[in-house]
Amino acid sequence: MTAAATAAYLRRLGLDDHLPPTAATLATVHRAHLATVPYENLAIMLGRPPSVDPDRCLERVARRGRAGYCFHQNAALEAALLGLGFTVERRHGHVWTDPAWRHHPLLNHLVLVVTGLPTDDNPGGRWWPDAGLGEGFWEPLRLVAGEVTDGPFRFRLDDVTDAGWSFGHDPAGSFRGIEVDDRPADHAAVAAGHRELSTPPDGVFTRVLVAQRRVPGGLRSLRCCVLTSTTVEGAHATDVTSWSDWRAALVDVVGVPVDDVPVDDLRALHARMVEAHRAWDEAGRP
Repeated sequence: MTAAATAAYLRRLGLDDHLPPTAATLATVHRAHLATVPYENLAIMLGRPPSVDPDRCLERVARRGRAGYCFHQNAALEAALLGLGFTVERRHGHVWTDPAWRHHPLLNHLVLVVTGLPTDDNPGGRWWPDAGLGEGFWEPLRLVAGEVTDGPFRFRLDDVTDAGWSFGHDPAGSFRGIEVDDRPADHAAVAAGHRELSTPPDGVFTRVLVAQRRVPGGLRSLRCCVLTSTTVEGAHATDVTSWSDWRAALVDVVGVPVDDVPVDDLRALHARMVEAHRAWDEAGRP
């Protein structure tokens, strides 16, 4: 990782490349990343899973404005924060929906902890920035137990220790929570998890296209052929099955850059998503 790579990343986010490693800077970078770099599995759905190497993830954000899903997003964020002089630690994260799988050992989320930044409302100085949840929190979370209201969402932290914690997602979210602990989350562990998550036919990121971007006070999300806008007033979902509507939802609404993607490849992906959407619709939208 070089200072030039960090500077290029910050320019992509519209930020100055000489920022001090403070709590205010952490929040600024976090918000800018979420607003600028959508969470997505586009490359995986195109059959080209991107590397989870932090330097390559950082470079991909700077050059293309895309990163991928959590392993990519948080690897890029980690590299940038280290380049700015922050102290960053990794934790093992397991995202779960079915309570039976809550404590499964699978590493499916890279968690970052930034330390040494005490504030009046967080004297311990430990923060959880996360650019890789898609529908996650707009501001880095203080690693203090309690409930957080964030626009239309409510989150909760419990059992917070130096080693880990339990995260309760908003009841309307697409998952229930995350269990965080101190099991290995190094580059080798993340690479192994990435292979499992991004390899068909069983990899969860190989099934349907998902693209999400947090915005102040809400969320914009495209899942297969359903575009959803979530605000404090509720969620509004619209089917986008035509090529023009689907592409506009992906590029113009959620903000996923596709300039480097051949049109024929994107059209083929759209056709697959329309087929999957029709099957889901015929099944009663389970």
